[in-house]
Order: sequence, then C-alpha cells, then structure tokens
Amino acid sequence: MLAILFGIIAIVGGVLLLALTDPNTWWQAFKDVVQGSIPPFLVFIGFISIFIGIGNIKDKIAEKKEREEEEKEMKEAEKEKKSE
Repeated sequence: MLAILFGIIAIVGGVLLLALTDPNTWWQAFKDVVQGSIPPFLVFIGFISIFIGIGNIKDKIAEKKEREEEEKEMKEAEKEKKSE
C-alpha cells in the first residue's frame, strides 16, 4: 500500500514539475540523461547476453552428455537382459 501511495505522489510531483518549469530546460536535461545512459545500458545488456549465451551452450553440452550416458546405460541393461 505504501508503494502505491509513493507512486501516486511521485507521479503528481513529476507532472507538477513538468508543468511549472520551462519545457526547454527539462527537455534538454532529459535528452542529456538519455544520451548519457544509452551506451552504458547497451554495454550492460551486451554482457548479460554473452553470459546467457555461454550458459545456454553449457546447458546443451551437459544435456548431450546426459543423453549419451542414458543411452549407454540402456544398452548395458539390454545386454544384461539378453545374457540372462
């Protein structure tokens, strides 16, 4: 409940600040913030994508090994059944 109240207060405060100040002032500041935050954001997203890709490759390799082990165990079980 407190988060909702804080959210409403933040929205009202932001709208009031936008309405009471010169649009050129905050628009330029907004553009500066966006232009300054996009490159670090892209680098961060790039690192996350690389780590996810590496994790997917490791998962595929582990899955392949598990499948091979299961097939090997099944073949051994079939051989034991045939020998009995």
